[in-house]
Amino acid sequence: MHMTGHARDLLTPPPGMEPRILAEDRFTARLTPQREIIALATAPERPAATALAGARAGSQLRSAIAATLGDELARGTPLYLLLDDIAGASLVANWGAMQWFPDRALSPAEQAQIDARHASMEGVCMGFSPDSPVMIGGPEGRAPHHHRVAPLDATPDALAWHRLAAQQGPAARRARRIDVRFDEDRILADTHFQDSCPLPDGGRLAVHEYLLRVTVDRETLVIVSAVADPRILPFSYCPAATLSVDRLVGTSVASLRQTVLELFARTQGCTHLNDTMRSLAEVPQLAAALEQAMQEPATGISV
Repeated sequence: MHMTGHARDLLTPPPGMEPRILAEDRFTARLTPQREIIALATAPERPAATALAGARAGSQLRSAIAATLGDELARGTPLYLLLDDIAGASLVANWGAMQWFPDRALSPAEQAQIDARHASMEGVCMGFSPDSPVMIGGPEGRAPHHHRVAPLDATPDALAWHRLAAQQGPAARRARRIDVRFDEDRILADTHFQDSCPLPDGGRLAVHEYLLRVTVDRETLVIVSAVADPRILPFSYCPAATLSVDRLVGTSVASLRQTVLELFARTQGCTHLNDTMRSLAEVPQLAAALEQAMQEPATGISV
């Protein structure tokens, strides 16, 4: 598996003024089919990142990132957010590749492996809770729902996304956007998340998509309100996870990396919604950058 990641923090000024890139990071990596990192390189270079070779994507990798790149985590850099997403993105990559081989028949051994994998996922999240259609409905209930989507960068707003790499052949993409602005004494933040893949006919297919909006007290950084919009999810049982997202209210947005794992563990949440909520731990860094820009007369930034 070959992976590339690209993230930036972009300061968007009023119309007529030039945007400013505040931070930008990239990585390239090779992983085994079992999602173990063979090699990883970053740009700008962080020598410590090479120590992640040998780690397997998942909780083991996130622990390794915290141990070897703790400063990136503390500063909320774009690189940390990218590396944290390797776990989920590598898991979805196999789904993207399989869309190119719809007629391929599975051998009995392969089907047995798939059945065993599904059985082992019982209780991992709300979608795989013991009483969900996925677990009690047999193979038919495990067939994920897919939806065709337009390319994210097919928009007249040239600043909406950085340049997305062209994808041809079996591939997948995890895309994430976090926007922050001020409304008097509150921070308004929304994040959009999507897992998609290219199709042989040139279109794109998505299997996960969430939109999450939160309002945060500007002084205390405590979440005042939270609303999740489940756009695209693989199973009919999955959207139920959004019903408890208001449990974030009263929580410090800066603590979400850990708090989400405690509040929405296993069948109390959705792994993809959890990742979306956890990504909002970057809001304080983005808000601080915006605050600083507003103090610079030359930028012309206004609330």
